[in-house]
Amino acid sequence: MNVPITSLPRLVIIGGGFAGIALAEKLKNKDLQVVMIDKHNYHTFQPLLYQVATGGLEPDSIAFPLRKIIKNIPNFYFRLTEVLSVDTENNEIDSTIGKLKYDYLVIATGSKTNYFGNTSIEKYSMAMKNVPQSLNLRSLIIENFEEALLTSNLEERNALMNFVIVGGGPTGVELAGALAELKKGILPKDYPDLDIRQMQINIVEGSDRLLNSMSPRASKKSEDFLVDLGVNIWNNVQIKNYDGYCVETNSDVSFKSSTVIWAAGVKGSTINGLNDECIIERANRIVVDEFNKVVGYDNIFAIGDVSCMSTDVYPKGHPMMAQPALQQGKLLAKNIVAILANKPMKPFVYKDKGSMATIGRNKAVVDLKKIRFQGVFAWFVWMFIHLISLVGFRNKIVVFFNWFYNYVFFDRETRLIIRPFKKKNKESF
Repeated sequence: MNVPITSLPRLVIIGGGFAGIALAEKLKNKDLQVVMIDKHNYHTFQPLLYQVATGGLEPDSIAFPLRKIIKNIPNFYFRLTEVLSVDTENNEIDSTIGKLKYDYLVIATGSKTNYFGNTSIEKYSMAMKNVPQSLNLRSLIIENFEEALLTSNLEERNALMNFVIVGGGPTGVELAGALAELKKGILPKDYPDLDIRQMQINIVEGSDRLLNSMSPRASKKSEDFLVDLGVNIWNNVQIKNYDGYCVETNSDVSFKSSTVIWAAGVKGSTINGLNDECIIERANRIVVDEFNKVVGYDNIFAIGDVSCMSTDVYPKGHPMMAQPALQQGKLLAKNIVAILANKPMKPFVYKDKGSMATIGRNKAVVDLKKIRFQGVFAWFVWMFIHLISLVGFRNKIVVFFNWFYNYVFFDRETRLIIRPFKKKNKESF
C-alpha cells in the first residue's frame, strides 16, 4: 500500500463512516500513525440518501471527501481500496491493492441491506444504502413515468406508477413522505398528459405500527401524516416473494409493482478472518466488550453499526444509527491514547439523544428524552439537526439553499436521469 514505515504505532481504521471519522478526528496530534481505508473516497451522510433518490438534493451535497477531513492531521494516510480479509495471527490486512501491517485495528465498516435470505427480493428490489444506489433509484422512478407515458397497457402503466416500500422505520417513512410530495406538487406539472392520481405509494410493515422504535404517539402521528398525504399503510404484513412484477405477502394483500424499495432491515458489514465466535449470525455483527474491543483479541476493535455491545438496556446491541457510532468513535480515540500511556480505558455508555423522522413538508415527529412533539416545530428541529450534522461548510450551505428553494417554489431541480438504470432480468407484464 506504500504507507511509510515509522517507529510510531500504526492504527488502521477500516471504514470512513460516522464512527471512522469520529475516531480519526479525535486522534489528531497523537503519537500514532493512522491509516484509514475505504472503498469510497468520500463520507456519506446516509440520513439524507432518500432526498437524493427523490430529486431533492444533489448527491455531492451529502458526500464529503475523506482526504479533506484528514488533510491537516499529521501522520495520517488514506488508501482507496476494499479490505478482503484480516490475518489476526500476523497482524495484517489484505486488500485489493496489497497487504498492510497494523499494531491496532479498528473495524468501522458499517452496515448493509439485510434481505433475510430472500434471494428473489434481493435480485429484483431496490436498496438505498449508498449514493450509487440512491442515484439508481432516482433514475428508475423517473424512468417509470416516462415508460408509463408510452404504454397503452393499463395494467403495465399502473404497475409502473405503483411503489411499494418495505419497512416502516425512519427510512421507509421519510421516503414515502418524499414520494407523496412528488405526487402532490411536482409530477402533475412534469407529466400533464399522465393521470398522476393513479400513482400509488404503499408502506408494508411487518409489525403492528410504523416507527416501532419510537413512541406510540410518534407512530400514530406519522401514520396520520402519511394517510393525509395519500400513502397506503399495511401493518402486520410481510413480503414473501417478488419477481419484478408480482409482490406476494403472508396475507391476502398483493401488489403489482415494477418498483419495490427494500428498507426492512440492515446487517453488519463484517470482514473475513475473525473467529466465528466473534460474529452474531442473526445480524452479522461483531461481538465487542464494554471498551469496543473485539472479543478474543487484544488489539482489534469494532465500532458503529458493525459492532454489537450487549448491555442490560440494549441486550441485542446498540441501535444501528449515527449517534452510537459517533459516541463510540470519540470514546475509542480516548481509550487508544490511554492504552499507549498504559492507563485504564473507560467503558462505553450510550447517551440516547432521542430519535426523529420527517414525513414531508411541515410534518415530522421527534422523541427526545423528556419531551415528544410533532408537526411544524418538529419539522424545523429535524431540519436544524440534520443541517448541522452534515460534514463540510459547503454541504451545509448547499443543502440549506436547496431546502429553501424547494420549500418556496415547491420544486425539485435534480429530478434528472444522469445515468439510465435498467433492472436486471425484469419480468414482462
